[in-house]
Amino acid sequence: MKTIIYTHPYAGSFNHEILNRLSNSFSKNDEEFEIINPYADNFNPTLTDAELKLYSQGKTDDELVRRYQRRIAASDELIFIFPIWWQGTPAMLKGFLDKTMLKGFAYNEDNGWKGLLTYIKRVTVITTSTVPESYLEKNCGNPIKDVFINRTLADLGIDPKTVNWIHFGEANVTTDEKREKFLDEVPQLYAKNIKG
Repeated sequence: MKTIIYTHPYAGSFNHEILNRLSNSFSKNDEEFEIINPYADNFNPTLTDAELKLYSQGKTDDELVRRYQRRIAASDELIFIFPIWWQGTPAMLKGFLDKTMLKGFAYNEDNGWKGLLTYIKRVTVITTSTVPESYLEKNCGNPIKDVFINRTLADLGIDPKTVNWIHFGEANVTTDEKREKFLDEVPQLYAKNIKG
């Protein structure tokens, strides 16, 4: 099953329309999927004092975290949709990872670090930003490929070779025609990456 992890607060955003186009495509093709939308769930992305007391044990008192873990555990594919803000992931996505990817669920460190999400066979990362992919790669330390994909996801046990990144840059200054063209192509870009 596919699980989409969507982190943008505004329902009228370009990111939300990417979510709509991809979801509609999956529904049309009878593909099973679920959406995790922490903003819509009023998820608190910050670790509380009480949560930190449980953290080293791999436990949580947040029912949303347990629900998110169950959805991920039932998946073999993840799709992340988010904007790049200040050259990184939104705070909501960072907090989602901090609180959900707990020891015993996402990793073990008993005999050295071992990621446990090896059952996730493929991942698609769809991002938008005010700069092109080349700028992120050359001037920003390549935060998506080198940090999010090759480090964070890899540390969770997800093989970076199974991860595909689709980026729409200069979203704020491009034309409506180019935005619409990208939205129309999102299902095909996703399918092409999955096949390739």
